[in-house]
Amino acid sequence: MKISRFEGCYTALITPMKRDYEVDFEGLRKLVEFQIEEGVSGLLAVGTTGESPTLTHDESIMVIRETYELAGDKCVTIGGTGSNCTEKTIEMTKEVYDFGVRCVLLVDPYYNGPSSLEIRREYIEPVARMFPDVQVIPYVIPGRTGTQLMPQDLAILHSQFKNVRAVKEATGNIENMKMTRKLCGNDFDILSGDDDKTYEMMMNPEIHASGVISVASNVAPKAVQSFTKAILEGRLSEAERLHEDLKPLFSIVAVRTEEDTPYGSVLCRARNPLPYKTLMSILGMPSGPCRRPLGKMTKNGLEVVLNAARRVYERNPEILKPVEDFFDVDLSKRLYEERFWEGLAYDQY
Repeated sequence: MKISRFEGCYTALITPMKRDYEVDFEGLRKLVEFQIEEGVSGLLAVGTTGESPTLTHDESIMVIRETYELAGDKCVTIGGTGSNCTEKTIEMTKEVYDFGVRCVLLVDPYYNGPSSLEIRREYIEPVARMFPDVQVIPYVIPGRTGTQLMPQDLAILHSQFKNVRAVKEATGNIENMKMTRKLCGNDFDILSGDDDKTYEMMMNPEIHASGVISVASNVAPKAVQSFTKAILEGRLSEAERLHEDLKPLFSIVAVRTEEDTPYGSVLCRARNPLPYKTLMSILGMPSGPCRRPLGKMTKNGLEVVLNAARRVYERNPEILKPVEDFFDVDLSKRLYEERFWEGLAYDQY
């Protein structure tokens, strides 16, 4: 699929697992079909949300291939081929390129901590140069990686390579986003990497983001796509209403709770994809457990997820109705009857 601009909602796809932690490819196909039917702009396969750190190389390739073959020309497939080793990234990009993928997401190299200069010269540049007809999207998320591709180096990349013209921006730093827009110009797409910041990023004229790579759209693809399109098309009252309706879902990408222990209270943070895999299991969607070291939520965290989903369902049931229709479930039961979330949280801290 030829890509002119990156606009709208791109779902960071969950990788469903069976009870034995094997990839559930039948479930994956259902999730992809659901996303396509609901009209998203694209699908990111094997991002952090897809549990890229715990998938084997072969599993990663198979998940990206399955997504690509099902999506076809219906929407863009983005392959998550980034890593903290350039040679592995090139190898994986070559494999997905060979079966047709023409867009990849390259997360900043984690743990070994290269400088922004090194990220540009020794990581993004080699991939962009080797695959000139592949759109290369840097993914800047210092909170997870411990390093950051800076706007200045991103601008250099954009000026040198026609296939570097978008970024997944998850710094949480508004000034950084403004600098990216200023240096990269208007022919560059900034995609929100944080659901809860998408509205501000798209509405702020100094950032002018064009969409989101979304976690929440795993359960509400049509609503998140409609939300972003409403902003792009200037239907701002509709966008504001949808934003308010979706806020509870945006808020549970990461869930923070205060937990009691025999040695005092402790902050517990359930990070993506754990809250959404938990929610999808409750809703009756293919999901399954997270692979270790991710595990389960606390009971307090589970209650946060349930309350958020209930608020959305009660305020605007149309947002989750596509889940009911496609997966043939009754959310009036699944969100309120305890049997549907038994075993999804630890019994005690």
